[in-house]
Amino acid sequence: MAAKAAPKKNLSAIKRARQADKRNERNRMARTKIKNVMKEVESAARENNKEASGTALLRAMKILSGARSKGIIHKNNAARKISNLTKKVNAVVKAGAA
Repeated sequence: MAAKAAPKKNLSAIKRARQADKRNERNRMARTKIKNVMKEVESAARENNKEASGTALLRAMKILSGARSKGIIHKNNAARKISNLTKKVNAVVKAGAA
């Protein structure tokens, strides 16, 4: 009897796993960046700092829009986060004006 051959490696599956790991790492970094920039806006709003919260909001909007366009987060999720952050910053601006 002939010896059994070792099972073949599925090269496409190995490559797909490698690609998935890279994408997972990239998406994790992007989600971490989103969380950090949201915390930045919220802390500036808590301190009633109009200038810092305004600039942080613009930065957050840019990062959230980029994540939305790359498919990292859903478009409605990005819109909801931007809306909530904008409400917080507007409350700070309105309180400062009064």
